[in-house]
Amino acid sequence: MAEPYGAIFDMDGVLIDSFEAHYESWKRVAETHGLPLSRADFARTFGRTSREIIQTLWPEIGCDEARVQAIDDEKEAFFREIIADRLPEMPGARELLASLRREGWKIAIGSSGPPENVRLVVRAYGAEFFDAVVTGMDVQRGKPEPDVFLLASERTGVEPRRCVVLEDAPAGIEAAHRAGMVAVGVASTGRSREQLAAAELVVESLAELTPALLRQLVLSRRQ
Repeated sequence: MAEPYGAIFDMDGVLIDSFEAHYESWKRVAETHGLPLSRADFARTFGRTSREIIQTLWPEIGCDEARVQAIDDEKEAFFREIIADRLPEMPGARELLASLRREGWKIAIGSSGPPENVRLVVRAYGAEFFDAVVTGMDVQRGKPEPDVFLLASERTGVEPRRCVVLEDAPAGIEAAHRAGMVAVGVASTGRSREQLAAAELVVESLAELTPALLRQLVLSRRQ
């Protein structure tokens, strides 16, 4: 039996169009605590863990573990409240998941988000789509370190060289390459194609992708 291929999906900006919901939740937290936050500040940290965002945007509180945890919890509660009524699925995501499943691919989520957020998305799409889930709580180092994707590879049983990562953030693309994987950039949540140019392929929508195209990217990288 042939070895399977693996597809590892980032969650925010790839499976769900969550940029605005995350920005709104961070803005609420910033206003509540009297902290500065611009849209540009948020955009440059999007895709990283909440703790890393806090340490980057507000270094003066980054060493206060209790306060960091409180702000993190508050922000994520706001986020889940915002998306609870309607999960903003990305166009083409459900169809791509279904076609990969039919082709025998192993599928994982590799997200910097907290487990509660990821569980919400897994339930909305259907747990049958996913062979493994890795969240920001499963690793000590977030993207651009490769830990999230390497753990997803381990949990699916697919070697990194046979995995493709679907990402919308430069940090995620760097993490994929550090893990020895092919990266596809998804430029549909405010990221420009130029920002994602390090990926082997950049698309505007997941609807542009097929299992055959992803398999060819993996094979081309290995040659």
